[in-house]
Amino acid sequence: MTDLASSASVRLRDLSLATAHALVAQSLGSEAALYEQSPALYLQNLINGLCELSLKDPLTGLPNRRHVHGVLERELDRVARSGEAALLLMLDIDHFKQVNDCHGHLAGDIVLQSVARTLESCVRPMDTVSRYGGEEFAIVLPACQFGFGRVVAERVRRAIESTPVYVSPSLTLNVTVSIGGAFALQWIRSTTALWTDRADAELYKAKLSGRNRVSIEDQPDSSVSAEEKSLLFGPLYTPTGWGDLPPPLDPSPSSAY
Repeated sequence: MTDLASSASVRLRDLSLATAHALVAQSLGSEAALYEQSPALYLQNLINGLCELSLKDPLTGLPNRRHVHGVLERELDRVARSGEAALLLMLDIDHFKQVNDCHGHLAGDIVLQSVARTLESCVRPMDTVSRYGGEEFAIVLPACQFGFGRVVAERVRRAIESTPVYVSPSLTLNVTVSIGGAFALQWIRSTTALWTDRADAELYKAKLSGRNRVSIEDQPDSSVSAEEKSLLFGPLYTPTGWGDLPPPLDPSPSSAY
């Protein structure tokens, strides 16, 4: 192949691109699209393809944990700047180990793929559904008001519960999920670790309550009370006058002193 540019000193044939090429070609379903490009475009598309693969779960096709962490960072920044609401839901398939133990890992993979498709059908285009790891999924819902959090989570829970998973002509499974949720703190710059920990704590509560449940964290009261406003913006002395400067001395001859 020719040089990437007249000033470039690296040639494509000098790079070890075989594995990267095979991975990207497999994801595209064809190698023809890669070969029919100029060297510079080929290398750029190869890099883009690898970046995309690094952010995608290969089994379900959903974004992976690395991708959702970037989404959470952006949402935390937006909520801290604008004060708008954002909800994080953490979901776990109930008794998933039993599926693998009783029906095999192939059946488990089909269950994961089915749940992923159902979750995608439950959310808006602006929301992010990801496979967080194992049988755990995460959903990030920007601009989700506090009053709708439990409604959305219940809708997702019911959708999973009512969707049978067809593993084979002779095997159909019904699965449920437990869901925990936490809202991003308004006007506060938190961290992804703290946000996910809070949502995970609610997920744990849902599982302890018997599974196939929803547990949403109560929204912390971030408003400022009248008393707090008085302390923040009021005078620095008490209304009794304690601490005021004394009145000036009267220099007139009639003064008792």
